Amino acid sequence: MSGKLLAALGAHAAAGRANPAFVGPDGEIGWGEAQAIVAATVARLPADGIHPGRPLGLLLDHEPASALLLVALLEAGVPVIPLPPFFTPAQREAALANAGAALLVIGCRLEAGAVRVIAQPLDHRPVALPEGTAVVSFSSGSTGEPKGVCLSADHLVAMADHVCDFLGRELAGRHLPVLPFGILLEQVAGLFASILAGGTTIALPGRAIGLADPLRPDPAALLRAIAGQQATSLILVPEYLSLLVGAMEASGVKLPALTLVAVGGARTPEPLLCRARALGLPVRQGYGMTEAGSVITLEDSTDGPVGSVGRPIGAHGLSLADDGEIVIDGPLFLGLVGQMRPPGPFATGDLGEIDADGRLRILGRKSNLIVTSLGRNIAPEWVEGLLLAEADIARALVRSDGGAGLEALLVPARPDSDVTAALARVNLALPAYARVGAHRLVPPFTPMNGLLTGNGRLRRVAIEQSFPRENDVTDFFDRLVAETRDAQARFAMTPQLIAGLTGRISRTDYIAYLTQAYHHVRHTVPLMEEARKGLAARGDTMLVEALDDYIEEETGHEEWILNDIAAAGGDRAAAAASAPAPATRQMVDHAYQVIRGGNPAAFFGMVFVLEGTSIAMASNGAAAVERNLGLPKKAFTYLNSHGALDQDHMVFFQGLMNRIENPADQAAIIAMARDMFGLFGGIFASIELEGLPHAA
Repeated sequence: MSGKLLAALGAHAAAGRANPAFVGPDGEIGWGEAQAIVAATVARLPADGIHPGRPLGLLLDHEPASALLLVALLEAGVPVIPLPPFFTPAQREAALANAGAALLVIGCRLEAGAVRVIAQPLDHRPVALPEGTAVVSFSSGSTGEPKGVCLSADHLVAMADHVCDFLGRELAGRHLPVLPFGILLEQVAGLFASILAGGTTIALPGRAIGLADPLRPDPAALLRAIAGQQATSLILVPEYLSLLVGAMEASGVKLPALTLVAVGGARTPEPLLCRARALGLPVRQGYGMTEAGSVITLEDSTDGPVGSVGRPIGAHGLSLADDGEIVIDGPLFLGLVGQMRPPGPFATGDLGEIDADGRLRILGRKSNLIVTSLGRNIAPEWVEGLLLAEADIARALVRSDGGAGLEALLVPARPDSDVTAALARVNLALPAYARVGAHRLVPPFTPMNGLLTGNGRLRRVAIEQSFPRENDVTDFFDRLVAETRDAQARFAMTPQLIAGLTGRISRTDYIAYLTQAYHHVRHTVPLMEEARKGLAARGDTMLVEALDDYIEEETGHEEWILNDIAAAGGDRAAAAASAPAPATRQMVDHAYQVIRGGNPAAFFGMVFVLEGTSIAMASNGAAAVERNLGLPKKAFTYLNSHGALDQDHMVFFQGLMNRIENPADQAAIIAMARDMFGLFGGIFASIELEGLPHAA
């Protein structure tokens, strides 16, 4: 273990530093007080069942108590497993079991001059950790399977010391942690470096800085927090930098107090760096790996070559293998859980270039290199970086189209994004062999759906499996999914839908959503009866029997919604007597028109949209809204029960769709689904939320 962090707290107290060590929701903590809290916490850990050498998991948010607990655990020789909040329950359990965790700390608070922990006991078999392990850092990586990297306290604190020496300790000011508590980069280059240099850590929980859900951040709230706290330093991943730049460009707000914005975790597009610097942001790009203690290189100024990630900041040496792979030597991890690291340099898997001045530039991952049928080698990260610099594109994955060209999977930034024009601009800047031909719009990639790593890198294998090339699709259900992805992608970026899924809505907003849900759900059974009549007239017994089951299941669901409105504090009778919003009426009218005047099988396109959306709303939105608003569970009967029902329905629906062979029916279902994504998105957009544009 390393005593340098506790010693630094004492040294700053003895020197009489005037700035506080920590600022949190409940006020400030000075250096002497922080030192005393850490010492008292170390002494009381055994009373909480925490002992040296027995690993424990940390599932915590940023607060002074969390930071002080982490320091105390390192001082006490307790191996810690900081868990990112975006890990799925399965990933979290796999990490804890893999490292043999004895406890999971789910909360902590300052009490009687020490940190008191709130922990759950775990029943995991002890495992062998490399001697000296202080932190087991789990990354979900490109495969989604957590990998436990074991690091010593001496190594991590030494890396933080190198950061201070490289930047200059006089740069220490007010550091605002933005990345989740479980991210090693924020622990080492943020918390530890700030303690060593004598800076103030502004430890605010995610909800206070627009990151209640780190996967769906609120850029305006983040900007307000940075400005309001007069933060002087930030550590960001490229996605957060992009959101901050966009918020600054939209609002005109500047951040003159900032002296350092370090960006790492993934490759940052050069146009984004230029936009950030044009706004006056002191952006320095860096490069690191968990295996090296998180930080390896950092730019030494904000006016260096755009795209460079700088030179090594500590004792690491860099070299390039014959194929351009970056190899690092120097202080490295102890090993993985259950195994020591073999001696020698570490091959990173990244491709790079080192210029005459020793600056490193990252080209991409070795495993991602695309070799076209013409024999051209293309790093997809290069093209993706240019695509991500376009304001209309939120995410991009570039892959081979199976021949001489490239295909792009693109997530639109907004429902009205002109992605085609953005792609055309990017292609003009690319040589002919690297231009993107085919492109498809797709719904968002996130860690929660398994398509991103925790720090924002693409899980390429998972994305490839989720979005097969069109000529690989044979079943009708898969074709229905593939041929409506563009409409689904635009729908998924509706701001009001995102706000609902993350719980960032008021009780009034929730009641407004339920009211519109009532006005379209009360037509569900009548629409089914219309479709059944048309299908029976043509003798389609398979679809008629399916509708009979649906009608029986869906009858009375509008009453559930009215009950939820009442339980949420709304007026049940007023909601039932109200007129639907124009967007809601338009969606319902369109459904009747198509079913009565066109192909009645089209109704199943509406089923595909509504049931798929209700699953997402139930699995994500209901819990988030319930948690944030403090409403009773009986206010979420419709969403919670409908989500469970529709998961079963979707399995049945997939099998039913794959039995439809009539090309006209298939075309009608696809057309209705496309229409419904747009019309249903219009219903959400018609709900006026605070801080969001209103689209009636």
